[in-house]
Amino acid sequence: MLYGVSMIYSVFLWRKGFRQDNRVNYLLLLAAAGLHTTAMFLRGFSLNQCPVNNLYEATIFIAWTIVATYLVVGLWSRLRFLGAFASPVLFAIGVFALMPSLDPPRGPQPNFANGLTSLHAATIMLAYGAFGLGAVAAGMFLTQQHDLKFHKLRAVLSLLPPIQRLEFVTVRFIIIGFVLFTLGLALGEQLPHAAGLPYWKETKVLWSAFMWFVYAALLAGRLFFTASSRFFAMAMIGAFIFLLLTFWSTNLLSSIHHP
Repeated sequence: MLYGVSMIYSVFLWRKGFRQDNRVNYLLLLAAAGLHTTAMFLRGFSLNQCPVNNLYEATIFIAWTIVATYLVVGLWSRLRFLGAFASPVLFAIGVFALMPSLDPPRGPQPNFANGLTSLHAATIMLAYGAFGLGAVAAGMFLTQQHDLKFHKLRAVLSLLPPIQRLEFVTVRFIIIGFVLFTLGLALGEQLPHAAGLPYWKETKVLWSAFMWFVYAALLAGRLFFTASSRFFAMAMIGAFIFLLLTFWSTNLLSSIHHP
C-alpha cells in the first residue's frame, strides 16, 4: 500500500519537474522498505532459510534489493528524484507477486527444488523491466534534447527532469538491466533441460544471447567509445521495441519454456 501511495505521490513530483529536494517520497519508500524487510525476515525465520523458495519469494526479495539500493542512492538529494521511477516499478512487482499461483500452499517441510527456476525467472523479468525504464528515460531525453536544440520555451518550463539527469538515469537503468540479464542467463544454464539439446543452442537461449550482445555492444559504445547520447538513446528505444516484438514468439518456440 505504501508503494502505491508513493507511486501516486510521484505524479506531484512530475508536476514539479523533479527540481526540488523532496523528502516525502523518500520517507514513504523508507517506511515501505521497513515493512517489506520485516515481512521477509518473518518469512525467512519461519522457514529457517533465505526466502527465495518460489517465484513470489524471489520476486519480493529482488524488489527489496531495488528499494534498498534506492534508499542508499537517495541519501544524495540530487538523486532522490529516482524514487519517482522506482515506486511504480515496486508497486507493479508487489501486485504481480501477490498472484496466488506464485505462492502455492505447501506442507510443514518447505520444498526448495524450484528455487533456482524462480530466481532465474524473476531476475530475467526484472532485467526486462529495467530495460523498459531505460527506454522510457531515453524517450524523455530525446524529447528534451529536441526542445533545447530548437530553443523551444517548453524546454525551459518542461515537467521533465533536466537532460543531464535523464542521460544519467538511462545509462544506469541499462547497466542494472544488463547485470540482471547476465545473472539470469547464467542461472538458466544450471536448470534442467531436455537431454541431447545443448543449452546454448535452444531457441529462446539463442535469442537471449543475441539480446545480451546487443545491450553489451551499446553499453560498450557509450561507456568506452563515447558514442553520442542521442544515438545511445535511440538505440535503447529500438532495442527494447525489438525485445517486446520478438519475446513471445521465441518463448512459444522454446522447448525449455514449452516442453
